[in-house]
Amino acid sequence: MKKNSRPLNLASKSDRLFNFIVAFIASFALVVTLYPLVFVISASISSPFDLMAGSVWLLPKNMTLGGYKVVLEYDRIWTGFYNSLLITVGGTLINLFVTIIAAYPLSRKDLKLRKPILMMFTFTMLFSGGLIPTYLLIRNLGMYNTRWALVIPNAMSMFNFMITRTFFASSIPGEMLESAKIDGCSDFRFIRSIVIPLSGAIIAVITLYYAVSHWNAYFNAMIYVTNRAKQPLQIVLREILILNTSDQMMEGTNKVEAMYLAEQMKYSLIVLASLPLLIAYPFVQRFFVKGVMIGALKG
Repeated sequence: MKKNSRPLNLASKSDRLFNFIVAFIASFALVVTLYPLVFVISASISSPFDLMAGSVWLLPKNMTLGGYKVVLEYDRIWTGFYNSLLITVGGTLINLFVTIIAAYPLSRKDLKLRKPILMMFTFTMLFSGGLIPTYLLIRNLGMYNTRWALVIPNAMSMFNFMITRTFFASSIPGEMLESAKIDGCSDFRFIRSIVIPLSGAIIAVITLYYAVSHWNAYFNAMIYVTNRAKQPLQIVLREILILNTSDQMMEGTNKVEAMYLAEQMKYSLIVLASLPLLIAYPFVQRFFVKGVMIGALKG
């Protein structure tokens, strides 16, 4: 008994050391991740004079909502919010439809020409036509300066397609389809009534992936949409944060006050732009581990 107890004690000490190291690294990563978020929120509600003086490190000082007031009174912010919301919701629905319709048939081993089709799909992950041919194609299709240019070319992500197809292959047994067909169920009815309800985890994961991608996208909008009334929120933020168009938002304010308020306003814009995703993430976070891990298994 004494001989067996020593290795157990040594193992328990090494386990405690390992757990301590993991907890330390995780805590450090948490602090590094949370600090910028807390700082941005604090800066957005702190006095612009304290902010410019560099006295805001973590907690807000002399709280004020002046930055939010200026931002919310700017019409282009609301136009950008509307366009981003429309593109995100509509684009995500299109993404989900195309991804599921493509992933489920290619997850079935009885599909003819399954491997050549998968090879063609995979080819698009490695090679693309390039920016100029894509621009010419979108213009010739009549999608230039429309919101469709931000949705249709990115109708399906190959990464999301792969994990969804693998999820279907590993989670939807072929016997279930055979049983449904005996009862007279068609393929589309099987997808709608059985596949989708059983795939809530992976659908939640790819929904968030697609939504975040649409909400944060700005490059395609910068290339394909020049009509200011159709530009998403990220283009408006770019103009304010990078191109220094904040002076247009503070007409009638003296230059010194405008300079201080512009700094606070930039943080307010960042918070408002990130808020929808921060609100949505907790509702789908619980599906992440199950959805991604099952989708990552080879099927």
